[in-house]
Amino acid sequence: MSTQEDIPAEHDPFLALRYREFNFFLANKFFLTLGIQMQNVIVGWQVYEWTHDVMALGLIGLAEAIPFIVTSLFSGHVADNYNRKKIILLFTGLFVLMTVGLLFLSMDAQAVFESYGTLPIYAAVCLVGVIRGFLSAAFPTILAQIVPRKAYGNAATWNSSIWHIASVIGPAIAGLLIALGYSTAYFVDLFFIVLSFVAFLFIANRPMEAQEQAETMYESIRAGIRFVFSNQLILGALSLDLFAVLFGGAVALLPAFSDRILHMGSVELGFLRAAPAIGATIVAFIIVYRPVGKKAGRSLFISVAGFGGATILFGLSDSFAAAFVCLLLTGAFDNVSVVIRHTILQLSTPDHMRGRVSAVNGIFIGSSNEIGAFESGATADFMGIRKAIVFGGIMTVLVVSSTARLAPKLRKLDMKKLEEPTA
Repeated sequence: MSTQEDIPAEHDPFLALRYREFNFFLANKFFLTLGIQMQNVIVGWQVYEWTHDVMALGLIGLAEAIPFIVTSLFSGHVADNYNRKKIILLFTGLFVLMTVGLLFLSMDAQAVFESYGTLPIYAAVCLVGVIRGFLSAAFPTILAQIVPRKAYGNAATWNSSIWHIASVIGPAIAGLLIALGYSTAYFVDLFFIVLSFVAFLFIANRPMEAQEQAETMYESIRAGIRFVFSNQLILGALSLDLFAVLFGGAVALLPAFSDRILHMGSVELGFLRAAPAIGATIVAFIIVYRPVGKKAGRSLFISVAGFGGATILFGLSDSFAAAFVCLLLTGAFDNVSVVIRHTILQLSTPDHMRGRVSAVNGIFIGSSNEIGAFESGATADFMGIRKAIVFGGIMTVLVVSSTARLAPKLRKLDMKKLEEPTA
């Protein structure tokens, strides 16, 4: 295993992979993401098959977003004051138990639906929101403990690459397994989540930095929020992604789009759901060899505008091939902004505040996916599926224009200067 001193300083596309524990971190991320992505597709298709209601799809997002936001208000404080490995293992274990519950529900799904409707599914989704609230605060903080500062950008790229590879495979597997039955799909989903738990056992416990002075939870949360809102780079990057994802949440409507517009089933849905991740994976490997540098700010704004444009074209698609290509482009553009945002967060945040800043990031970004799903479902219920998607894409482009004017430091961001060690 390499030490921080014996790794060359020049650009190395495999720099972060030279740290043994980072590879176990990626294994955990891969299997956990695989399980989450599979579960998203399974739950979405199951609810739509039961209800045939686009608003029901939107409510899935809302059911996860509300507990996620509430949890994130104090999960960052927990991640900054308690053992981060134990936090991740505890809530991954809860995710395993919750998936076991979904598996048992699926064994007699028709009877469950007739007796309780979609309530058990929404209850499980609420629990996922709580689990994700703690995991999203703890994961970025432990990443900074297992690789050195000079590897943050490379680690963020590999982290994003693995996430998107799993996001390609997960929906495709789920789409195929749904055809075999929900119980089979949930069982395979459970298997991957258990593997993620096992992978994280190989990462060592690390002591927390000693705090200069004790803070109450209220003071701790307020300090984290104040730090984010006082940093134009972090606030601008989070705001840009927040509103782009909020309005560009076309993926939430894919079950309805696949059924009503393309007249296709769960297998095609799985491939469409995987398309953004395929595009993101391609771009991620390009960034590994050609990392974003001096013109990072400009690249960020162009990529988010491209995401909005591809969303508009997706809403106008009439064929599986056209829809697939447009979704692939949304993922390609989105991953540029993801890598830049994650690198900004890692480089601009002191270690003792990483949990709180990650929690605020989770509220901005993690919840925006689910709230965006609700917005898409409500808008589609009001104006129709196509118009809702196109509207979301247009709003994303307008957000880019507004943020470019309000955050000049972000627009002019030079990643090379940001990577320089702080005094």
